[in-house]
Amino acid sequence: MGERIAVLDGGYQSYAFEKELLAKHGYSLELFDGPQDDWYAKVKFAENAIGVFVRWMVVNNDFFAALPGLRAVVRYGVGYDNIDLDAATKHNVKVANVQGYANHAVSDHALALMFACARSLKLGQEQVDAAFTKPPRQEIFEFHDKTLGIIGLGRIGGTLCAKARWLFQYVLAYDPYISDQRFKILGAVKTDLETVLQECHVISLHCNLTDETHHMIDLYSFEQMVKQPIIINTSRGAVIDTPSLQQALDKKLIHSAGLDVYETEPPDESYFSILTRPNVFGTGHYAWYSDSSMLELQRRAAKNMLAILQGQSTMDCLN
Repeated sequence: MGERIAVLDGGYQSYAFEKELLAKHGYSLELFDGPQDDWYAKVKFAENAIGVFVRWMVVNNDFFAALPGLRAVVRYGVGYDNIDLDAATKHNVKVANVQGYANHAVSDHALALMFACARSLKLGQEQVDAAFTKPPRQEIFEFHDKTLGIIGLGRIGGTLCAKARWLFQYVLAYDPYISDQRFKILGAVKTDLETVLQECHVISLHCNLTDETHHMIDLYSFEQMVKQPIIINTSRGAVIDTPSLQQALDKKLIHSAGLDVYETEPPDESYFSILTRPNVFGTGHYAWYSDSSMLELQRRAAKNMLAILQGQSTMDCLN
């Protein structure tokens, strides 16, 4: 048996690709099968492992201190707010995610939520028998003469822009870390956050969760939304302040909301009065999934792990 690599957050149907690839290079892959919320049991399981795969598990200084032989952490997914990169660097552990693997899946999901909100599909389904042929609400609008706002024009936001530019009259985007050339290529108008909030009829969030973006959309932001837009969030739940979203819905500051991510996952009781509204569409953090994106995610995660352990470079390395 070769050097040990552990999968600490399970849930995928098969790990055959990871096992086969890593075994070819002398590594053994083992899956933690205990309670998914038992952090200490997972750390114990990872003893003597040189690499770990994680999804949602908190990976902090205590984690690294308990595993002195660890050399690599690979997260299945794009976001990495559950991983302390400074602590990883301090302990000489390389961290990688899987960037851009679900560009089409997430952008398709965001579009689906936009249409569901704009066409009021939730309420429309509920009244098929009781009010046949009657529109479920008066505020149903078309996209062709409206403005879409995208916050975060990276891989996923850019893919959404390339699709949506043909559906909307204009696309405005805010991302201070993206070049002007990329805006031009994608056909988006580069602007600031305030303009996106004030001028757009639909706003879709596609930014990582950082100190800068945490609660970026708060009550003050909602109060700037004079167009009463549709809000779509397929990025990270904490980009939107939940109590502020509640108030925005109460005050009718927005048309509707489509959510695939939440500050607490699975969403707790604080979301009950939000998700039960007829103009809120909630899905269970599966925007990333499609039959092809699932395979790409696992394959690239395995390749990133192998690259790090072999001292090779990978574009997905975060530190």
